[in-house]
Amino acid sequence: MAKKDTMNALMKRDISEETAAALLTKYSTLSAISAAGADELTELGISADEASSVIAKIGKRAAAAPRSEKAKKAEEPAEQMELVCSPFELSEEGKKLKAIADGKGIRIPLKIIVDIAKRLKNADIGDEYYEKLVDVAARMYEGHRMDPNESAGIMAAQSIGEPGTQMTMRTFHYAGVAEINVTLGLPRLIEIVDARRIPSTPTMTVRLVGMAADDENIARLVSSEIEMTNLLDVASIETDITNMRLVIRPDSRKMEVRGVKTEDIVERLGKVKAARGQVEAREHDIMITSDEASYKKLQTIYDSVKGVKIKGIDNIMRAIVRKDSKTGKWVIYTEGSNLKEVLKIAGVDQTRTMTNSIQEVADVLGIEAARNSVIREAHGTLEEQGLSVDIRDIMLVADLMTNDGYVKAIGRHGISGRKSSVLARAAFEITAAHLLHAAMIGEVDHLDGVAENIIVGQPVTLGTGAVNLIYAPRGNKQ
Repeated sequence: MAKKDTMNALMKRDISEETAAALLTKYSTLSAISAAGADELTELGISADEASSVIAKIGKRAAAAPRSEKAKKAEEPAEQMELVCSPFELSEEGKKLKAIADGKGIRIPLKIIVDIAKRLKNADIGDEYYEKLVDVAARMYEGHRMDPNESAGIMAAQSIGEPGTQMTMRTFHYAGVAEINVTLGLPRLIEIVDARRIPSTPTMTVRLVGMAADDENIARLVSSEIEMTNLLDVASIETDITNMRLVIRPDSRKMEVRGVKTEDIVERLGKVKAARGQVEAREHDIMITSDEASYKKLQTIYDSVKGVKIKGIDNIMRAIVRKDSKTGKWVIYTEGSNLKEVLKIAGVDQTRTMTNSIQEVADVLGIEAARNSVIREAHGTLEEQGLSVDIRDIMLVADLMTNDGYVKAIGRHGISGRKSSVLARAAFEITAAHLLHAAMIGEVDHLDGVAENIIVGQPVTLGTGAVNLIYAPRGNKQ
């Protein structure tokens, strides 16, 4: 509550304007005044009687309503989870490289040592080569480090933006699956940085484990559990106007492919509100008889049952089984995405199943997984177009998009619209609105960034502009 609103609230409670002004010198809300107590209010120059009167007039908050049983259960301590600790252990080659680096006082990231050790596995080379590798790795690492006060953000923006001008606008087929189209190129890169809730072509790559990964028939059974099957996918519907009923004729071949039985269809149709109690199985057909002699009622029943889901997972329109040419294992590619439900299916590898919906990854697996998904999707999109962008630039963008605990867009509704600088926000979009709002609330711009310093015509505090030189004459010994 603003101070003006608090002043009005105090005066409505028959508190004098002088007393209210004294209270507002320290407190800004009624709850703060009430919590302070009479003793603290007297320190503001208010008499003890008047302080007690103020507390009485403001009153206390009403007691909270009794908590429900559900709320009490929610507050009960959760069952203690088992602590699983699996520290990483270096290989023999890695230990030797780390020992040489520590002996020489060289500081390089552990990941570099691990990557070099993987290449050296089972290699028969002498210790002098290990030392040379450490020296070269340290020299290259130092050469790749950025200089102090370098503008990392601008470098990353240029590194991603310039290749973006060379990207195509077309939608290509998904690699290895001609039946599924997926958005690639510049439209896909825009989707990623805009943090779209639903991609234009959501897809999943479902890896399998156990027998499902090696046996095509079992893989297709898993696929039938994932792919959403509607009534029209496995049966035809005919309207019998004479007897005021619908005749559903299941297709045995389609039902066998999708793993659906007639009992499944009858059970599912029995749960539809418009057809409840009217479904009857007769030999090979299923009848739904209208309880009213009305064409409108019959049409309502038809509209209700034609799109009924018989089996599968919502939003998964298609699921195609293909063998991975690299591993020789069976993989399921889907059109549509529902990561949370797919991970519950038996035979699905929960550690390697991926979706191209970044927001869905954030909802199901958390913000760190979403950050890795941003990096993977952006890097894969650029690489597919034959464009080489340093992974660190993409990592910087991913960090900026996810550092608040949720995925933000890079735009006026996300990062660019939340800059602390008024001039930077005005330079990006909706100039007049930003400047007018900042003037109304008295916002201050400290000119810390690049855009705002360029606007006012002064050196940017980056690179040499971040260094202040002081000339001290030799004759001045002080």
